Amino acid sequence: MLEVATAAQLREVLNDWRGAGERIALVPTMGNLHEGHLQLVDRARERAERVVVSLFVNPTQFGPGEDLESYPRTLNDDRAALDGRQADLLFVPDEMVIYPHGRSACVVSVPALSDGLCGASRPGHFDGVATVVSKLLNLADPDVAVFGEKDYQQLMIIRRMVADLFMPVAIEGVPTCREADGLAMSSRNRYLNDDERQRAPALYRALTGVVRAMIDGRRDYEVILSEARNCLSEEGLEPDYVEVRRDDDLAPPGPADRHLVVLGAARLGKARLIDNVRVSLETA
Repeated sequence: MLEVATAAQLREVLNDWRGAGERIALVPTMGNLHEGHLQLVDRARERAERVVVSLFVNPTQFGPGEDLESYPRTLNDDRAALDGRQADLLFVPDEMVIYPHGRSACVVSVPALSDGLCGASRPGHFDGVATVVSKLLNLADPDVAVFGEKDYQQLMIIRRMVADLFMPVAIEGVPTCREADGLAMSSRNRYLNDDERQRAPALYRALTGVVRAMIDGRRDYEVILSEARNCLSEEGLEPDYVEVRRDDDLAPPGPADRHLVVLGAARLGKARLIDNVRVSLETA
């Protein structure tokens, strides 16, 4: 696996591959890779001859008091994991490469999809995400970029940004990778102590409980969601939100909407957990 750190080095390698007629897939990450990330690499390999993984802990998507300084950085382990999955190129830029004129010199925003859900409790977070992803897409100019569906709101924002800015890249979503007890894999799960780790799957159970109620025919969403939040509190989690939205644009569902997603976030100790479960009511 090759490794580069500058825009010029990245483009030199990619230009050679494009000249040979090879398709390129990009997997943007912040490192501290787990099996969920590696499944993104596997999907990228299915979609292209060359797989590029970027590793950059993006400061603009962290708010005041969040874990920018303590965010796990495990570059050596990440290199070994990516080698094992046969990634072709690791791009590890520093902040000056990504933000040569400062963090606020240019900001990309998708406000229609960014303001609610996680955006309500993390103001500015998705501007940071959209900005860094747009920069990485412009630097790598991939044929396809691969993201996990665990960060569902993020995925919708990136798809909208790419469509509205006419970026010539396909955005691929990969289903959430879970532990055996249902907990969505996340780099921040390492913040959980043993007791919290046992409680953490309650978020997934609460979301699937909402889904089961919907499949059973219930449409009293506010009541169902309140029940889910109460379940989280009883398990020792601090609910941020549990919501039902349309799965294509995150708008509140109407009576005729059938393709939905149940999204939730909760705090547990030092960790903020997020998850989602999609549901089709067509056959319900």
